[in-house]
Amino acid sequence: MGALHLAVAVALVLALAGTAASQFMVESLPGFPGKLPFKLETGYIGVGETDEVQLFYYFIESERDPKRDPLMLWLTGGPGCSSFTGLAYEIGPLGFNYSAFDWNVVTLTLNPNSWTQVASIIFLDSPVGAGFSYSNTLQGWSSSDTLSAALTYNFLRKWLIGHPKFRSNPLYICGDSYSGIVVPNIVQEIADGNEMGKVPMMNLKGYVLGNPLSDYANMKSSIITYAHRVALISDELYESVKISCHGDYLHIDKNNTQCREDIRAINDCIGSLDIAHILEPGCSTPSLRRNTLNWDRRSLEEDPSDFLHSLVPEHWCRRYTYYLSYVWANDKLVQDALHVRQGTIKKWVRCNSSILYDEDVTSTIAYHRNLTKKSLRALIYSGDQDLSIPYVGTAEWIRTLGVPISEDWRPWFVEGQVAGYTMEYKSSTYNLVFATVKGAGHTAPEYKPKECFAMADRWFAYYSL
Repeated sequence: MGALHLAVAVALVLALAGTAASQFMVESLPGFPGKLPFKLETGYIGVGETDEVQLFYYFIESERDPKRDPLMLWLTGGPGCSSFTGLAYEIGPLGFNYSAFDWNVVTLTLNPNSWTQVASIIFLDSPVGAGFSYSNTLQGWSSSDTLSAALTYNFLRKWLIGHPKFRSNPLYICGDSYSGIVVPNIVQEIADGNEMGKVPMMNLKGYVLGNPLSDYANMKSSIITYAHRVALISDELYESVKISCHGDYLHIDKNNTQCREDIRAINDCIGSLDIAHILEPGCSTPSLRRNTLNWDRRSLEEDPSDFLHSLVPEHWCRRYTYYLSYVWANDKLVQDALHVRQGTIKKWVRCNSSILYDEDVTSTIAYHRNLTKKSLRALIYSGDQDLSIPYVGTAEWIRTLGVPISEDWRPWFVEGQVAGYTMEYKSSTYNLVFATVKGAGHTAPEYKPKECFAMADRWFAYYSL
């Protein structure tokens, strides 16, 4: 290492020294009986010009071989959603015990399909305002897609300086939903940083995206295509809207009466569905009926405590189960156990819709296309019952990357049953696997945990799905 690189590394170590006390091992948690059977670390790392942004994280070591297994950085969508969503509802080792659920006492249980069985995972609350992350300054509360990516890269550099034993592990940047906008940007930042010789060098191997938002125009178009494909709108309406809107559903001319009428008719057909999973019952509250073609992604994660007064046990809705996270994470005993800095946030919410955030990236297709020139792997998966970001749109933009097909569309199996369908794309250096998860919604691991764990396990091990 040259003298300049050594000096930079020393400076980073010194910068971390002030935050070392913010990293804690957590051996037990309220609601879980006994000692946790895995290694959990929580903490804050300061990022930004003066470390004004304090990003909170949960780190869980691989339960198999932390010395050799992949290191994942996991971001939950939103923007503004806590990574605790991924930990407790999707791929982490803990979940809520719904069978012992009485709306007051919250207990935790182990997830037999946790991805921490094969990888170490940093669950990061990003951007600022998500989960327990906060800013020391008024200006620091403002963020954007590009700024969030830059700060996350800053976080990861500091985290690896503070955890040197993981620097050689294969590194994957991962996330779902709105993270499809930010993750490719972060991967580009890391790749560029490695090429510039920034320390620490990262053993970047690829990225994973689930049900990802990647391009706004593509998303709007794919909602209509998917709705027609699964018989939610008629052939006649589908043909009419394609002609009347000229294939552009993102910028609708207010003077185009027929296009607006067709869009209204489509919303009448699909507006009462649960867009996260079209086969599940909708929540029994009028406020949840929305204009599907103009939805806010964060509405998928709204606070269920706002409508618990209308809950009737026999009228089950998946969003009711999210209430447990609000009760648990706002408990002072829980926050003390997690070493949350008291007084830094007013209330923990799964998704903070009031963050000051500029969505300054409308498409990441160019990022993906540039990444195809790198020596990287990508796994992109979608639940096939997701109407919010349908798999048909994801498959469409993947085709535009121009990477040759190495394995055509085929089923993949778990325990002898079809778990979904997959295609593989491969060039001399780049490899991308696209997979659907049969029966899953937005996002897939929440609905089909066993199948998604099998998918991840095989892919990280370089096996075919």
